[in-house]
Amino acid sequence: MTDEAATPPPDRAAEPPPPRQAVISGSTRLYAVLGDPVAQVQSPGLLNPLFADQGVDAVLVPVEARPDDLERVVRGLQRIANLDGLFVTVPHKAAAARLADRRSRTVEITGTANVLRREADGQWLAENFDGSGFVAGLARAGHRLAGRRVALAGAGGAGSAIAAALLAAGADRLTLTDPDLPKRDQLLDRLAAHWPGRVRAAAEPPLPESDLAVNATPLGMRPTDPLPFPPELLPPGAVVADIVMKPRETPLLRRAAAAGHQVHHGSHMLTGQLESYLTFFGLPAPATG
Repeated sequence: MTDEAATPPPDRAAEPPPPRQAVISGSTRLYAVLGDPVAQVQSPGLLNPLFADQGVDAVLVPVEARPDDLERVVRGLQRIANLDGLFVTVPHKAAAARLADRRSRTVEITGTANVLRREADGQWLAENFDGSGFVAGLARAGHRLAGRRVALAGAGGAGSAIAAALLAAGADRLTLTDPDLPKRDQLLDRLAAHWPGRVRAAAEPPLPESDLAVNATPLGMRPTDPLPFPPELLPPGAVVADIVMKPRETPLLRRAAAAGHQVHHGSHMLTGQLESYLTFFGLPAPATG
């Protein structure tokens, strides 16, 4: 055997090792992420390698549940004795909040949840880290929020939490748009009770007057989706953020970049939530160094 045959090519030798995979056993603790669809969810790919690296005997699996079946699915999962928690994605975040026994202050304000945890007494606590994760992702990317004017498209599960977190982080004015007017106006009323004078609703986002424009809708998950708003109308220096994670480069972000705007990807929201998820479920933080 020649030296060339025995030595891998330099580029292959430099590749990082594949992530460790969880080993499923009879003592494995279970987590499920609920959505419709679930093909786009990124949390199993983030958390399962982390469980394996940290020696945590747990696994997170995707569960596709139709809206009409959600309550039966959740109630069934809650009866599984070794299931410790549920993650929730579109379109179930409002319904999931109603299925919890207890709700955090954030969930009470937003009316939505993206995680449920089994408590020591068997009750289920709902929390929502979408907003805090989104704000953490913006901060890590160097985007200042204090005093900013924000146009937010989407008053649903993620949008409601993002709206509350942006206001709590010091956004000067937040304008909500959503085609579901009752849902938009109910969220407006809840937010205005905590941040009076800083939030309003509109039929169209006031893009020329905005520093940050956020797509908190599912638009962009499918190639045929229309844009949630035209980013070209934003002023120079504006930031365009999308919470859609797959595809990473959504049509909105491509158009915004072409118009010269800064763009912020959906994956930042998930990574921004990681520490909160682990703390909430009592799991070890990733190793550093």
